Order: sequence, then structure tokens, then C-alpha cells
Amino acid sequence: MSDRRRIVVTGVSRGLGLAMTEEFARRGHVVCGCARSRSQIQVLSGRFHKPHRFDVVDVSDESQVAAWARSICANGGPPDLLLNNAAMINRSAALWEVPPDEFSQLIDVNIKGVFHVLRHFVPAMVERGSGVIVNFSSGWGRSTSPQVAPYCATKWAIEGLTRALADELPYGLAAIPLNPGIIHTQMLDSCFGRHAAEYARPETWARRAVPFLLELGPDDNGDALAVPE
Repeated sequence: MSDRRRIVVTGVSRGLGLAMTEEFARRGHVVCGCARSRSQIQVLSGRFHKPHRFDVVDVSDESQVAAWARSICANGGPPDLLLNNAAMINRSAALWEVPPDEFSQLIDVNIKGVFHVLRHFVPAMVERGSGVIVNFSSGWGRSTSPQVAPYCATKWAIEGLTRALADELPYGLAAIPLNPGIIHTQMLDSCFGRHAAEYARPETWARRAVPFLLELGPDDNGDALAVPE
């Protein structure tokens, strides 16, 4: 198809990442994804064959991201759409009860992981002169709730990081912080409990989200957006 896009997605093994992968592929686009789970990457590679590509990458490890980005860009060029979706949430607890190593892990994945991906993909997108970068934020990147202060901190950081990046990009590119909405994922189960089931499944969400993502362009640069209900 003439308008087939090349899409890079982090955190493809479950939840929103998996649902987006399935929907992008169904629409004929090429997905290059990563996740930490080797078994899940093997499953994805068995389901979606070339030109799709899935690799085991821990986004908190810059050397892994650097090698992955070099390989992706050398074999097909930079992405048309770069989706920083990989993230984790803390176990529900008051901030002063969160273990320091757990707080650090959220920083490493949710903030540093996004930085690593941007650092190693954006230069090729800038050189080409086009591309859209979407960094997944959250409703908790624009508001707060108790028991999830570390997660809120990381998503508020993504909002600021993305909007500052947007100010630095040349015309032709866009960086957008995106609130995906409330979706019934394992992450939501951890903080909403049984009430998580009241919200849409990732597959249902992806049918709305993917067309929206595909319509984003340079004129959306720096806009704090949300997936339409």
C-alpha cells in the first residue's frame, strides 16, 4: 500500500503495545517493536513475519537501545511514527512507603527509557526531515491520585520533556505527549482492582487510537493530546 508507515513501538509484549501492534499490522503498516520478555518477543515474531520485526530490548539500558536503533535505521530507515509506550507503575503505597529501588526502577524505565529511545532514533528522523514522535503520558501526567506518586512523577516528567523536545525539532517533525485514556490493562488492575474491568479492553481502545495516531503530523507538534473517547 502506498501510504504504508514504518512504526517503532516500545513495550509491545502486552497491553496497549500489543493491541497497537495488532491493529497497525491489520491495517497494513510495518511494526518494529521491542520488549524485555524474550518469550513474548518469540510469540510476536511467530505471529507477525517480515517486514515486521520484534527484538528483546530493555529500554532502561542505553547500550541495548543504541544497538537496536542502529539496526532498525540501517534496515529500512528511521520510523515514520515513533511510539514510546514502555512503562511500569509502582505498587500502590504512600510515597514514604515506596522502596527506593522501586522508585529508581520507575525513573529508569519511564523517563530514562524514553530519553534513550529519543536519543538514538530522533537524529535519523531529523536528518530525513519528517516523522512523528508520541510519548505516552497518562491522565496521571496531568493530574494526581494517592498511592501512585512515583508513577505520577514520571508521567509529569514526560509531559515536560516532550513539550520541550517539540520546541527543539525542525518543521516537518512533531513530538506529542499523549494521554491514552483509561484502559483495562494489567497496570490498571494493580491500582483499580475489580473496578478496572469497567473500562475498555486494549483491543477496543486500539481501534480508536490507531487511526488517531496515523493522522498526527507536524501541525500537532507540542500539543498535549488525548485519544478521543
